[in-house]
Amino acid sequence: MTTYRDFDAPDAFTTTAIGRPGERTFLIQVRGEGETITVKCEKSQVAAIAHYVRELLADLPDSKDAPLPEALSISPNPDVAFVVGPIGVAYDRELDRIVIHLDEMVDLDEEGEPLDDVVASRIRGFLTRAQALAFCDHADDVVGAGRPNCRWCGLPMNIDGHPCPRMN
Repeated sequence: MTTYRDFDAPDAFTTTAIGRPGERTFLIQVRGEGETITVKCEKSQVAAIAHYVRELLADLPDSKDAPLPEALSISPNPDVAFVVGPIGVAYDRELDRIVIHLDEMVDLDEEGEPLDDVVASRIRGFLTRAQALAFCDHADDVVGAGRPNCRWCGLPMNIDGHPCPRMN
């Protein structure tokens, strides 16, 4: 089933990781207007969204909005609607909202076109600046709670270490 939803004034836009470090599944959840949609994504996607949104916010004047920390928790037992592929982030000047656009990952043919005329799912969240900043801070915490990175090569290390390519 294709999901195509805009959250014009979401109650929450948040992320979490389920599982042990090294085996975690990352989720992004949008709640609002009586609906909750959860999507599966990669750790690097969560980190990239947070990084880019933080840079976007730095270019804007300060906001007087105050974030609500309780809006950062994930609803229990989430059903995953789709796996995230392409991501877009923008600023809507007229609405003074950060727009986060999450598209479903679909299989592509050699020309880069979707196979089997698949219509990709898509959700968009129109976040206040306070919501966007709260997401960034929370995403940094979630991403940072994983395995530590090797100080020589930057790759994640397991509890028992890892074969570091820079150490031979």
